[in-house]
Amino acid sequence: MITLPLFISGTEITFIVFILVMVFGADKIPEIARGLGKGMRVIKDATNDIKTEITKSAEKNGIDADIPTSITSDIKKEIEQVKDDIEDITGPIKRQR
Repeated sequence: MITLPLFISGTEITFIVFILVMVFGADKIPEIARGLGKGMRVIKDATNDIKTEITKSAEKNGIDADIPTSITSDIKKEIEQVKDDIEDITGPIKRQR
């Protein structure tokens, strides 16, 4: 079995939930989750407001707001090209699993 880093299994999730119940109690967990949800919503709204203000400011000053999108799409194309080139080079010498 291959385990990948940064992924947690069901056993680890169960252990974390058990520790949360032991520390906070079953009646406090919904309140904590509700508070975290509200906090995440506030952060999301704040980032959307910042994006809107930056876009408005860019349009007001005559700056093209789509430049970052075109740059990232160009970078993604280059990365895909490199992946394809590596796949072409290493295709015949890959190890069989």
